Amino acid sequence: MPRILVVYGTTDGHTAKVASALAEALRQNGAVTDTHAAGDAAPAPHSYDAVMVAASVHAGGYQRSVRRWVRTHAAALATKPTAFVSVCLGVLQHEPEVQRDLQKILDDFIASTGWRPGVTKLVAGALLYTKYGWLRRLAMKRIVRKAGGDTDTSRDYEYTDWQDVRRFAADFGRGLSVATSQTAVR
Repeated sequence: MPRILVVYGTTDGHTAKVASALAEALRQNGAVTDTHAAGDAAPAPHSYDAVMVAASVHAGGYQRSVRRWVRTHAAALATKPTAFVSVCLGVLQHEPEVQRDLQKILDDFIASTGWRPGVTKLVAGALLYTKYGWLRRLAMKRIVRKAGGDTDTSRDYEYTDWQDVRRFAADFGRGLSVATSQTAVR
C-alpha cells in the first residue's frame, strides 16, 4: 500500500474540501494517506511514496504557505511521483486570454518553487459569497457578472466536478500501485 501525502492551501475552505476528496479517493483505492494544510505543521515528504499538492488561485497566485512548503521540499518532491491540483473559478471560462492567464499563474508557481509536478489537474472551485466580507463579495460579483456567472450573493455556488476529482485521485493511486508492484517484481 503506497503512502501518499496530500498537502493543501486554502483561503475560504474549499480547497481543503478538495484535498479531503482526493485523500478519500486514494484511500478507497488502497493507499494510506495523510492530509495537512501547508505550513509549519505539514510534514516533509521524505517518508512518503508520493505527494499531491492542492492550492487555489486568489489574486493571481497560490497561497504563500503552499509556495513556501513546495520550495522548501522541491528536491524531495523531484524524487517521487507528484501531482498538483490547481483550484480556480477561471477554469470555467474558456476564453483564450483567461486560459493563458491560468497557465501563466501555474508557470510562475513552477518557476518560483523549483518544482515540476509529475501531473497537474485544473479543478473548478467555488464561489462562496456568504463567507466573503462585503467588499470582496462586491468585487467577486463584478468579476463573475463579466464572466456571465452566478451573481446571487445570498448563496454559495460550488462548481467542482467531484466525480472528476475522485477519478483523478484514483488514477494517480492506481499508477502508483502498478509502479510499486513492478518494482517489487524486479
